[in-house]
Amino acid sequence: MRLELALEHKLGLKNVTYKHNLSKQQLFHEAISNDRGRIRIDGPDTDRKAYATKLGDKGPLMFITDPTCTGRPVQDTFAVAWPEVEHQIWWKDNLQKYDPDHYQGLLKRVVQHVNERQDTLYVQDVYAGSDPNYAVPYRFVGQYATHAMFAHNMFPKSVPGMENTEEKRWTMLNVQSFRCEPERDGSRSDRAAIIDFHNKICLVVGRADYCGLVKKTIFTVMNFLLPNQGYLSMHCSANIGAAGDAAILFGLSGTGKTTLSADPDRELIGDDETGWTEQGVSNLEDGCYAKLIDLDKQAEPIIAAALSMEGTIIENVPPLPDKPYEETDPQELDLTDSSITENTRFSYPLSCNPNVAAGARGGHPRTIVLLTADAFGVLPPVSILHGEDVMYQFVQGFTAKLAGTEVGLTQPEAAFSACFGAPFMSHPPSVYAKLLREKMEDHQANCILLNTGWCGGPAGKAERISIRDTRAILNAALCGDLHPNGKAVDYDIHPIFGLRMPKSCPGVNAALLNPRNVWKSADEYDHAATSLRDMFRANFEKNDFASYGIKPLI
Repeated sequence: MRLELALEHKLGLKNVTYKHNLSKQQLFHEAISNDRGRIRIDGPDTDRKAYATKLGDKGPLMFITDPTCTGRPVQDTFAVAWPEVEHQIWWKDNLQKYDPDHYQGLLKRVVQHVNERQDTLYVQDVYAGSDPNYAVPYRFVGQYATHAMFAHNMFPKSVPGMENTEEKRWTMLNVQSFRCEPERDGSRSDRAAIIDFHNKICLVVGRADYCGLVKKTIFTVMNFLLPNQGYLSMHCSANIGAAGDAAILFGLSGTGKTTLSADPDRELIGDDETGWTEQGVSNLEDGCYAKLIDLDKQAEPIIAAALSMEGTIIENVPPLPDKPYEETDPQELDLTDSSITENTRFSYPLSCNPNVAAGARGGHPRTIVLLTADAFGVLPPVSILHGEDVMYQFVQGFTAKLAGTEVGLTQPEAAFSACFGAPFMSHPPSVYAKLLREKMEDHQANCILLNTGWCGGPAGKAERISIRDTRAILNAALCGDLHPNGKAVDYDIHPIFGLRMPKSCPGVNAALLNPRNVWKSADEYDHAATSLRDMFRANFEKNDFASYGIKPLI
Protein backbone atom coordinates (compact mmCIF):
# COMPACT_ATOMS: atom_id res chain seq x y z
CA MET A 1 0.00 0.00 0.00
CA ARG A 2 1.29 3.48 -0.85
CA LEU A 3 2.72 5.31 2.20
CA GLU A 4 0.15 8.12 2.16
CA LEU A 5 -2.78 5.70 2.03
CA ALA A 6 -1.24 3.40 4.64
CA LEU A 7 -0.79 6.23 7.17
CA GLU A 8 -4.22 7.68 6.46
CA HIS A 9 -5.73 4.23 7.05
CA LYS A 10 -3.60 3.53 10.14
CA LEU A 11 -3.69 6.92 11.88
CA GLY A 12 -5.93 9.27 9.92
CA LEU A 13 -3.05 11.48 8.74
CA LYS A 14 -3.74 13.64 5.68
CA ASN A 15 -2.76 17.02 4.29
CA VAL A 16 0.80 16.37 5.47
CA THR A 17 4.12 16.08 3.63
CA TYR A 18 6.24 12.97 4.08
CA LYS A 19 10.01 12.73 3.75
CA HIS A 20 10.32 8.98 3.46
CA ASN A 21 13.48 6.90 4.01
CA LEU A 22 15.92 9.77 3.49
CA SER A 23 19.61 8.93 3.70
CA LYS A 24 21.47 9.78 6.89
CA GLN A 25 23.25 12.63 5.13
CA GLN A 26 19.92 14.05 3.99
CA LEU A 27 18.51 13.69 7.51
CA PHE A 28 21.62 15.40 8.91
CA HIS A 29 20.91 18.55 6.92
CA GLU A 30 17.15 18.36 7.53
CA ALA A 31 17.77 18.20 11.29
CA ILE A 32 20.00 21.28 11.27
CA SER A 33 17.55 23.23 9.10
CA ASN A 34 14.26 22.20 10.71
CA ASP A 35 14.51 20.56 14.17
CA ARG A 36 13.34 23.27 16.56
CA GLY A 37 12.29 23.18 20.21
CA ARG A 38 13.18 24.15 23.73
CA ILE A 39 16.78 23.58 24.86
CA ARG A 40 16.69 25.77 28.00
CA ILE A 41 14.09 25.54 30.74
CA ASP A 42 13.09 29.18 30.19
CA GLY A 43 13.76 29.15 26.45
CA PRO A 44 11.38 29.30 23.48
CA ASP A 45 10.16 26.38 21.40
CA THR A 46 11.94 27.84 18.37
CA ASP A 47 15.60 27.22 19.33
CA ARG A 48 17.83 25.09 17.13
CA LYS A 49 18.25 21.59 18.49
CA ALA A 50 20.72 20.08 15.98
CA TYR A 51 24.21 21.24 14.99
CA ALA A 52 27.17 20.19 12.89
CA THR A 53 30.72 20.02 14.19
CA LYS A 54 33.90 21.15 12.42
CA LEU A 55 33.64 17.97 10.32
CA GLY A 56 30.33 19.04 8.82
CA ASP A 57 28.21 16.22 7.38
CA LYS A 58 31.29 13.96 7.43
CA GLY A 59 31.08 13.90 11.23
CA PRO A 60 28.46 13.52 13.96
CA LEU A 61 25.20 15.40 14.43
CA MET A 62 24.99 17.20 17.78
CA PHE A 63 21.50 17.13 19.33
CA ILE A 64 20.13 18.83 22.47
CA THR A 65 16.93 17.56 24.07
CA ASP A 66 14.34 19.44 26.10
CA PRO A 67 15.89 20.06 29.55
CA THR A 68 13.05 18.11 31.20
CA CYS A 69 13.65 15.06 29.01
CA THR A 70 17.34 14.10 29.16
CA GLY A 71 16.37 10.48 29.83
CA ARG A 72 13.30 8.28 29.56
CA PRO A 73 10.27 10.02 31.15
CA VAL A 74 9.39 6.95 33.22
CA GLN A 75 6.49 8.60 35.06
CA ASP A 76 4.90 9.39 31.70
CA THR A 77 5.25 5.92 30.17
CA PHE A 78 2.06 3.89 29.65
CA ALA A 79 0.37 1.03 27.85
CA VAL A 80 -3.28 1.12 26.87
CA ALA A 81 -5.21 -1.17 29.22
CA TRP A 82 -7.19 -2.99 26.51
CA PRO A 83 -9.16 -5.90 28.07
CA GLU A 84 -7.45 -8.52 25.88
CA VAL A 85 -3.93 -7.64 27.13
CA GLU A 86 -4.52 -6.05 30.54
CA HIS A 87 -4.02 -9.32 32.46
CA GLN A 88 -0.72 -10.09 30.68
CA ILE A 89 1.11 -6.84 31.40
CA TRP A 90 3.35 -6.21 34.41
CA TRP A 91 1.91 -2.89 35.60
CA LYS A 92 4.31 -0.78 37.66
CA ASP A 93 5.45 2.81 38.25
CA ASN A 94 7.32 2.97 34.93
CA LEU A 95 4.61 1.23 32.87
CA GLN A 96 1.20 2.43 33.97
CA LYS A 97 -2.32 1.80 32.69
CA TYR A 98 -3.80 4.24 30.19
CA ASP A 99 -7.55 4.30 29.89
CA PRO A 100 -8.63 3.14 26.38
CA ASP A 101 -11.26 5.88 26.00
CA HIS A 102 -8.83 8.61 27.01
CA TYR A 103 -6.23 7.16 24.64
CA GLN A 104 -8.55 7.06 21.64
CA GLY A 105 -9.56 10.66 22.24
CA LEU A 106 -5.92 11.73 22.64
CA LEU A 107 -4.82 9.98 19.45
CA LYS A 108 -7.58 11.71 17.45
CA ARG A 109 -6.55 15.11 18.84
CA VAL A 110 -2.87 14.52 18.05
CA VAL A 111 -3.68 13.52 14.46
CA GLN A 112 -6.02 16.52 14.08
CA HIS A 113 -3.22 18.77 15.42
CA VAL A 114 -0.77 17.45 12.81
CA ASN A 115 -3.30 17.65 9.98
CA GLU A 116 -4.28 21.25 10.81
CA ARG A 117 -0.62 22.29 10.90
CA GLN A 118 -0.05 20.53 7.56
CA ASP A 119 3.18 19.23 9.04
CA THR A 120 6.20 17.79 7.33
CA LEU A 121 6.84 14.37 8.86
CA TYR A 122 9.95 12.25 8.60
CA VAL A 123 9.26 8.56 7.99
CA GLN A 124 11.87 5.84 8.39
CA ASP A 125 11.08 2.17 7.75
CA VAL A 126 13.27 -0.18 9.75
CA TYR A 127 12.93 -3.46 11.69
CA ALA A 128 13.07 -4.34 15.36
CA GLY A 129 15.02 -7.58 15.39
CA SER A 130 17.42 -9.25 12.98
CA ASP A 131 15.82 -12.73 13.04
CA PRO A 132 12.79 -13.21 10.72
CA ASN A 133 11.25 -15.59 13.28
CA TYR A 134 10.37 -12.67 15.54
CA ALA A 135 11.37 -9.38 13.85
CA VAL A 136 8.68 -6.75 13.32
CA PRO A 137 8.64 -3.97 10.72
CA TYR A 138 8.93 -0.68 12.61
CA ARG A 139 7.83 2.58 10.97
CA PHE A 140 8.96 5.79 12.62
CA VAL A 141 6.78 8.84 11.81
CA GLY A 142 7.78 12.08 13.49
CA GLN A 143 8.46 15.79 13.40
CA TYR A 144 12.23 15.60 14.06
CA ALA A 145 14.72 14.49 11.43
CA THR A 146 17.14 13.65 14.26
CA HIS A 147 14.79 10.94 15.51
CA ALA A 148 14.47 9.47 12.01
CA MET A 149 18.27 9.48 11.75
CA PHE A 150 18.45 7.75 15.14
CA ALA A 151 16.10 5.03 13.87
CA HIS A 152 18.33 4.64 10.80
CA ASN A 153 21.34 4.18 13.09
CA MET A 154 19.80 1.84 15.59
CA PHE A 155 17.72 -0.68 13.62
CA PRO A 156 18.17 -3.08 10.69
CA LYS A 157 16.97 -1.71 7.37
CA SER A 158 16.08 -5.16 6.03
CA VAL A 159 15.55 -8.67 7.41
CA PRO A 160 15.83 -11.39 4.74
CA GLY A 161 13.08 -13.98 5.03
CA MET A 162 10.47 -11.66 6.56
CA GLU A 163 6.88 -12.46 5.59
CA ASN A 164 3.55 -10.66 6.08
CA THR A 165 5.32 -7.33 6.56
CA GLU A 166 2.26 -5.08 6.56
CA GLU A 167 0.35 -7.34 8.93
CA LYS A 168 3.19 -7.27 11.48
CA ARG A 169 4.09 -3.59 11.17
CA TRP A 170 4.31 -1.33 14.24
CA THR A 171 4.15 2.45 13.84
CA MET A 172 5.51 5.17 16.13
CA LEU A 173 3.87 8.58 15.84
CA ASN A 174 6.18 11.13 17.50
CA VAL A 175 4.69 14.62 17.79
CA GLN A 176 6.75 16.98 19.92
CA SER A 177 4.61 20.07 19.29
CA PHE A 178 1.43 18.66 20.87
CA ARG A 179 0.81 19.33 24.58
CA CYS A 180 -1.37 16.97 26.60
CA GLU A 181 -3.93 18.31 29.05
CA PRO A 182 -4.09 15.80 31.94
CA GLU A 183 -7.73 16.43 32.89
CA ARG A 184 -8.87 16.06 29.28
CA ASP A 185 -6.40 13.43 28.03
CA GLY A 186 -5.86 11.23 31.08
CA SER A 187 -2.09 11.82 31.10
CA ARG A 188 0.03 12.72 34.12
CA SER A 189 1.65 15.77 32.52
CA ASP A 190 1.79 17.56 29.17
CA ARG A 191 3.69 14.64 27.62
CA ALA A 192 3.18 10.90 27.27
CA ALA A 193 4.73 7.81 25.72
CA ILE A 194 1.97 5.24 25.18
CA ILE A 195 2.07 1.69 23.79
CA ASP A 196 -1.07 0.42 22.09
CA PHE A 197 -0.67 -3.37 21.81
CA HIS A 198 -4.06 -3.77 20.13
CA ASN A 199 -3.43 -1.45 17.17
CA LYS A 200 0.38 -1.79 17.01
CA ILE A 201 0.95 1.92 17.67
CA CYS A 202 3.52 3.74 19.81
CA LEU A 203 2.40 7.31 20.53
CA VAL A 204 4.94 9.84 21.83
CA VAL A 205 3.68 13.37 22.40
CA GLY A 206 4.81 16.51 24.19
CA ARG A 207 8.26 17.38 25.48
CA ALA A 208 9.64 13.88 25.05
CA ASP A 209 12.49 14.21 22.56
CA TYR A 210 15.12 12.00 24.26
CA CYS A 211 16.32 9.80 21.40
CA GLY A 212 16.24 6.68 23.59
CA LEU A 213 12.43 6.71 23.48
CA VAL A 214 12.57 5.71 19.81
CA LYS A 215 14.49 2.58 20.86
CA LYS A 216 13.23 1.68 24.33
CA THR A 217 9.53 1.97 23.45
CA ILE A 218 9.76 -0.67 20.72
CA PHE A 219 12.04 -2.77 22.95
CA THR A 220 9.22 -2.84 25.54
CA VAL A 221 6.93 -4.00 22.74
CA MET A 222 9.37 -6.77 21.77
CA ASN A 223 9.55 -7.86 25.41
CA PHE A 224 5.82 -8.45 25.19
CA LEU A 225 5.75 -10.16 21.79
CA LEU A 226 8.69 -12.58 22.02
CA PRO A 227 7.66 -14.49 25.17
CA ASN A 228 4.21 -14.99 23.65
CA GLN A 229 6.00 -16.87 20.84
CA GLY A 230 8.06 -18.92 23.30
CA TYR A 231 11.17 -16.82 22.67
CA LEU A 232 13.22 -15.01 25.30
CA SER A 233 13.87 -11.27 24.92
CA MET A 234 16.77 -10.04 27.03
CA HIS A 235 18.39 -6.79 28.17
CA CYS A 236 21.91 -8.12 27.72
CA SER A 237 25.02 -8.08 25.56
CA ALA A 238 26.14 -11.11 23.56
CA ASN A 239 29.24 -12.31 21.75
CA ILE A 240 30.61 -15.47 20.18
CA GLY A 241 34.00 -17.20 20.14
CA ALA A 242 35.91 -18.79 17.28
CA ALA A 243 34.51 -22.21 18.20
CA GLY A 244 30.93 -20.93 17.87
CA ASP A 245 30.52 -20.71 21.65
CA ALA A 246 28.08 -17.88 22.27
CA ALA A 247 27.76 -16.07 25.59
CA ILE A 248 25.24 -13.58 27.01
CA LEU A 249 25.99 -11.00 29.71
CA PHE A 250 23.20 -9.40 31.75
CA GLY A 251 23.94 -6.34 33.86
CA LEU A 252 22.78 -2.91 34.91
CA SER A 253 24.66 0.30 34.16
CA GLY A 254 28.21 0.31 35.51
CA THR A 255 28.61 -3.45 35.84
CA GLY A 256 30.68 -3.94 32.68
CA LYS A 257 28.08 -5.36 30.28
CA THR A 258 29.33 -3.40 27.27
CA THR A 259 33.03 -3.38 28.17
CA LEU A 260 33.28 -7.12 28.86
CA SER A 261 31.34 -8.10 25.75
CA ALA A 262 33.80 -6.11 23.59
CA ASP A 263 36.43 -8.84 23.53
CA PRO A 264 39.06 -8.78 20.74
CA ASP A 265 39.01 -12.59 20.68
CA ARG A 266 35.24 -12.82 20.27
CA GLU A 267 32.78 -11.38 17.74
CA LEU A 268 30.12 -9.00 19.03
CA ILE A 269 26.48 -9.95 18.50
CA GLY A 270 25.07 -6.93 20.33
CA ASP A 271 25.55 -4.82 23.44
CA ASP A 272 22.05 -4.21 24.78
CA GLU A 273 18.98 -6.00 23.38
CA THR A 274 19.00 -9.67 22.39
CA GLY A 275 16.55 -12.42 21.46
CA TRP A 276 16.93 -16.18 22.04
CA THR A 277 14.97 -18.57 19.81
CA GLU A 278 15.30 -22.21 18.72
CA GLN A 279 18.03 -21.04 16.32
CA GLY A 280 20.15 -19.25 18.94
CA VAL A 281 20.69 -15.62 19.90
CA SER A 282 20.41 -12.51 17.74
CA ASN A 283 20.52 -8.75 18.09
CA LEU A 284 17.29 -6.79 18.17
CA GLU A 285 19.18 -3.74 16.92
CA ASP A 286 21.72 -2.65 14.34
CA GLY A 287 23.34 0.06 16.43
CA CYS A 288 24.70 1.04 19.84
CA TYR A 289 23.50 3.76 22.21
CA ALA A 290 26.39 4.35 24.59
CA LYS A 291 26.80 6.58 27.61
CA LEU A 292 29.45 9.25 27.06
CA ILE A 293 29.92 10.86 30.46
CA ASP A 294 33.55 10.52 31.61
CA LEU A 295 34.37 8.25 28.66
CA ASP A 296 37.89 6.81 28.89
CA LYS A 297 38.95 6.90 25.26
CA GLN A 298 41.84 4.48 25.85
CA ALA A 299 39.56 1.93 27.52
CA GLU A 300 36.78 2.45 24.94
CA PRO A 301 38.63 3.00 21.63
CA ILE A 302 35.66 1.94 19.47
CA ILE A 303 33.37 4.62 20.90
CA ALA A 304 36.20 7.16 20.80
CA ALA A 305 36.83 6.51 17.10
CA ALA A 306 33.11 6.55 16.24
CA LEU A 307 32.75 10.05 17.75
CA SER A 308 34.26 11.39 14.54
CA MET A 309 32.40 9.15 12.12
CA GLU A 310 29.83 10.24 9.57
CA GLY A 311 26.17 9.69 10.41
CA THR A 312 26.45 9.30 14.19
CA ILE A 313 24.50 11.32 16.80
CA ILE A 314 25.94 12.88 19.98
CA GLU A 315 23.19 13.79 22.45
CA ASN A 316 23.35 16.46 25.18
CA VAL A 317 27.13 17.00 25.23
CA PRO A 318 27.46 20.80 25.67
CA PRO A 319 29.55 23.03 23.41
CA LEU A 320 32.93 24.16 24.67
CA PRO A 321 32.87 27.48 26.57
CA ASP A 322 35.04 29.25 24.05
CA LYS A 323 33.82 27.96 20.69
CA PRO A 324 30.59 26.85 18.99
CA TYR A 325 29.94 23.30 17.84
CA GLU A 326 30.63 24.26 14.22
CA GLU A 327 34.25 25.13 15.07
CA THR A 328 34.83 22.09 17.32
CA ASP A 329 36.45 18.81 16.33
CA PRO A 330 34.40 15.98 17.94
CA GLN A 331 37.54 14.72 19.70
CA GLU A 332 37.82 18.09 21.48
CA LEU A 333 34.39 17.79 23.15
CA ASP A 334 34.49 17.76 26.95
CA LEU A 335 32.97 14.38 27.76
CA THR A 336 33.18 15.13 31.50
CA ASP A 337 30.75 18.06 31.17
CA SER A 338 27.47 17.09 32.84
CA SER A 339 25.98 20.60 32.82
CA ILE A 340 23.09 19.43 30.62
CA THR A 341 22.82 15.91 32.10
CA GLU A 342 24.85 13.01 33.49
CA ASN A 343 23.11 10.92 30.84
CA THR A 344 25.01 12.17 27.78
CA ARG A 345 24.61 9.65 24.94
CA PHE A 346 26.00 8.58 21.59
CA SER A 347 24.24 6.67 18.82
CA TYR A 348 26.30 4.85 16.20
CA PRO A 349 25.78 1.90 13.84
CA LEU A 350 26.90 -1.56 14.91
CA SER A 351 29.21 -1.52 11.89
CA CYS A 352 31.44 0.98 13.73
CA ASN A 353 32.62 -2.02 15.73
CA PRO A 354 35.43 -3.79 13.84
CA ASN A 355 34.51 -7.30 14.99
CA VAL A 356 30.78 -7.99 14.54
CA ALA A 357 29.32 -11.48 14.06
CA ALA A 358 27.77 -12.14 10.66
CA GLY A 359 24.13 -11.09 10.70
CA ALA A 360 24.55 -10.09 14.38
CA ARG A 361 23.58 -13.67 15.29
CA GLY A 362 25.06 -16.68 17.02
CA GLY A 363 24.15 -20.15 18.23
CA HIS A 364 22.81 -21.12 21.63
CA PRO A 365 24.81 -19.65 24.53
CA ARG A 366 27.20 -21.95 26.31
CA THR A 367 27.78 -19.39 29.06
CA ILE A 368 25.34 -17.07 30.82
CA VAL A 369 26.81 -14.27 32.95
CA LEU A 370 24.83 -12.24 35.49
CA LEU A 371 26.89 -9.14 36.26
CA THR A 372 26.76 -7.16 39.46
CA ALA A 373 28.98 -4.42 40.88
CA ASP A 374 28.71 -4.85 44.64
CA ALA A 375 29.85 -1.59 46.23
CA PHE A 376 29.29 -3.08 49.70
CA GLY A 377 32.24 -5.40 49.03
CA VAL A 378 30.63 -8.59 50.37
CA LEU A 379 29.57 -10.72 47.40
CA PRO A 380 32.10 -13.25 46.04
CA PRO A 381 33.94 -12.28 42.84
CA VAL A 382 32.27 -15.28 41.19
CA SER A 383 29.50 -17.66 42.14
CA ILE A 384 28.31 -20.75 40.27
CA LEU A 385 24.54 -20.73 39.70
CA HIS A 386 22.13 -23.58 39.00
CA GLY A 387 18.52 -23.42 37.79
CA GLU A 388 16.71 -22.01 40.83
CA ASP A 389 19.69 -19.80 41.72
CA VAL A 390 19.56 -18.32 38.22
CA MET A 391 15.86 -17.49 38.51
CA TYR A 392 16.33 -15.91 41.95
CA GLN A 393 19.31 -13.74 41.00
CA PHE A 394 17.72 -12.86 37.65
CA VAL A 395 14.49 -11.51 39.13
CA GLN A 396 16.43 -9.62 41.81
CA GLY A 397 18.77 -7.97 39.26
CA PHE A 398 21.08 -6.53 41.92
CA THR A 399 23.86 -3.98 41.67
CA ALA A 400 24.85 -1.02 43.87
CA LYS A 401 25.06 2.72 43.31
CA LEU A 402 28.25 4.39 44.50
CA ALA A 403 28.53 7.24 46.93
CA GLY A 404 28.89 10.47 44.96
CA THR A 405 27.08 9.34 41.81
CA GLU A 406 23.84 11.02 42.89
CA VAL A 407 23.16 14.12 44.96
CA GLY A 408 22.85 13.14 48.62
CA LEU A 409 24.28 9.65 48.15
CA THR A 410 27.05 9.27 50.76
CA GLN A 411 27.03 5.48 51.22
CA PRO A 412 26.68 2.61 48.73
CA GLU A 413 23.03 1.98 47.94
CA ALA A 414 21.46 -1.25 46.71
CA ALA A 415 19.78 -1.10 43.30
CA PHE A 416 17.45 -3.89 42.18
CA SER A 417 15.99 -4.13 38.67
CA ALA A 418 14.16 -7.35 37.79
CA CYS A 419 15.58 -9.17 34.76
CA PHE A 420 18.33 -6.51 34.71
CA GLY A 421 15.92 -4.17 32.91
CA ALA A 422 12.65 -3.91 34.85
CA PRO A 423 11.32 -0.71 33.22
CA PHE A 424 11.24 -2.42 29.81
CA MET A 425 9.82 -5.77 30.90
CA SER A 426 6.15 -5.82 29.92
CA HIS A 427 5.38 -9.29 31.32
CA PRO A 428 5.84 -10.23 35.00
CA PRO A 429 9.51 -11.10 35.69
CA SER A 430 8.78 -14.78 36.26
CA VAL A 431 7.89 -15.13 32.55
CA TYR A 432 11.44 -14.23 31.54
CA ALA A 433 13.04 -16.12 34.44
CA LYS A 434 11.28 -19.37 33.56
CA LEU A 435 12.19 -19.02 29.89
CA LEU A 436 15.81 -18.35 30.83
CA ARG A 437 15.97 -21.44 33.04
CA GLU A 438 14.29 -23.64 30.42
CA LYS A 439 16.62 -22.51 27.65
CA MET A 440 19.66 -22.79 29.90
CA GLU A 441 18.78 -26.38 30.78
CA ASP A 442 17.67 -27.34 27.25
CA HIS A 443 20.99 -26.21 25.81
CA GLN A 444 23.17 -27.19 28.80
CA ALA A 445 24.45 -23.66 29.35
CA ASN A 446 26.51 -22.80 32.41
CA CYS A 447 25.74 -19.74 34.51
CA ILE A 448 27.82 -17.58 36.85
CA LEU A 449 27.19 -14.49 38.96
CA LEU A 450 30.21 -12.27 38.22
CA ASN A 451 30.89 -9.46 40.70
CA THR A 452 32.85 -6.59 39.16
CA GLY A 453 32.59 -4.51 42.36
CA TRP A 454 34.71 -4.19 45.47
CA CYS A 455 36.61 -6.68 47.59
CA GLY A 456 38.05 -6.33 51.13
CA GLY A 457 35.62 -3.59 52.14
CA PRO A 458 33.04 -1.20 50.71
CA ALA A 459 33.72 1.29 47.95
CA GLY A 460 35.84 4.14 49.29
CA LYS A 461 37.59 1.89 51.80
CA ALA A 462 38.80 -0.91 49.55
CA GLU A 463 39.92 -1.51 45.98
CA ARG A 464 37.65 -2.55 43.17
CA ILE A 465 38.24 -6.06 41.85
CA SER A 466 40.85 -5.59 39.14
CA ILE A 467 39.84 -5.81 35.50
CA ARG A 468 42.62 -8.39 35.15
CA ASP A 469 40.98 -10.68 37.73
CA THR A 470 37.50 -10.04 36.26
CA ARG A 471 38.75 -10.90 32.77
CA ALA A 472 40.49 -14.03 34.10
CA ILE A 473 37.28 -15.21 35.79
CA LEU A 474 35.19 -14.46 32.70
CA ASN A 475 37.67 -16.25 30.43
CA ALA A 476 37.66 -19.27 32.76
CA ALA A 477 33.85 -19.35 32.56
CA LEU A 478 33.88 -19.01 28.76
CA CYS A 479 36.46 -21.80 28.44
CA GLY A 480 34.44 -24.11 30.69
CA ASP A 481 37.11 -24.18 33.42
CA LEU A 482 34.50 -23.46 36.12
CA HIS A 483 32.35 -26.33 34.84
CA PRO A 484 34.76 -29.10 33.79
CA ASN A 485 32.89 -31.99 32.17
CA GLY A 486 29.68 -30.06 32.71
CA LYS A 487 29.98 -30.04 36.50
CA ALA A 488 30.97 -27.21 38.81
CA VAL A 489 34.50 -27.16 40.20
CA ASP A 490 35.01 -27.73 43.93
CA TYR A 491 33.33 -24.94 45.82
CA ASP A 492 32.51 -23.60 49.27
CA ILE A 493 29.00 -22.55 50.28
CA HIS A 494 28.75 -18.95 51.46
CA PRO A 495 27.31 -19.07 55.01
CA ILE A 496 25.11 -15.97 54.57
CA PHE A 497 24.17 -15.87 50.86
CA GLY A 498 24.22 -19.61 50.18
CA LEU A 499 26.23 -19.02 47.00
CA ARG A 500 28.65 -21.59 45.54
CA MET A 501 32.14 -20.03 45.59
CA PRO A 502 34.79 -21.86 43.50
CA LYS A 503 37.86 -22.82 45.50
CA SER A 504 40.10 -22.10 42.52
CA CYS A 505 40.07 -20.26 39.21
CA PRO A 506 42.87 -20.18 36.63
CA GLY A 507 44.81 -16.90 36.80
CA VAL A 508 43.20 -15.69 40.04
CA ASN A 509 44.59 -15.78 43.59
CA ALA A 510 42.43 -18.37 45.34
CA ALA A 511 42.33 -16.24 48.52
CA LEU A 512 40.23 -13.62 46.68
CA LEU A 513 37.46 -16.06 45.84
CA ASN A 514 36.03 -16.01 49.37
CA PRO A 515 35.41 -12.33 50.21
CA ARG A 516 35.45 -12.93 53.97
CA ASN A 517 39.15 -13.83 53.68
CA VAL A 518 40.16 -10.38 52.44
CA TRP A 519 38.36 -8.18 54.95
CA LYS A 520 40.52 -7.06 57.88
CA SER A 521 37.72 -7.84 60.33
CA ALA A 522 35.61 -10.97 59.90
CA ASP A 523 32.98 -9.51 62.25
CA GLU A 524 32.68 -6.35 60.15
CA TYR A 525 32.35 -8.50 57.04
CA ASP A 526 29.61 -10.63 58.59
CA HIS A 527 27.72 -7.49 59.65
CA ALA A 528 27.94 -5.96 56.16
CA ALA A 529 27.00 -9.24 54.45
CA THR A 530 24.02 -9.74 56.74
CA SER A 531 22.86 -6.19 56.01
CA LEU A 532 22.97 -6.83 52.24
CA ARG A 533 21.24 -10.19 52.68
CA ASP A 534 18.39 -8.36 54.45
CA MET A 535 18.13 -5.95 51.50
CA PHE A 536 17.76 -8.93 49.15
CA ARG A 537 15.03 -10.34 51.37
CA ALA A 538 13.20 -7.01 51.61
CA ASN A 539 13.23 -6.55 47.82
CA PHE A 540 11.98 -10.12 47.34
CA GLU A 541 9.09 -9.48 49.73
CA LYS A 542 8.29 -6.03 48.30
CA ASN A 543 7.89 -7.44 44.80
CA ASP A 544 6.13 -10.59 46.02
CA PHE A 545 8.35 -12.76 43.83
CA ALA A 546 7.22 -15.85 45.76
CA SER A 547 3.76 -15.47 44.23
CA TYR A 548 5.38 -15.91 40.81
CA GLY A 549 6.86 -19.25 41.83
CA ILE A 550 10.39 -17.96 42.60
CA LYS A 551 11.98 -19.62 45.63
CA PRO A 552 13.41 -17.31 48.34
CA LEU A 553 16.94 -18.71 48.30
CA ILE A 554 18.66 -16.01 50.38
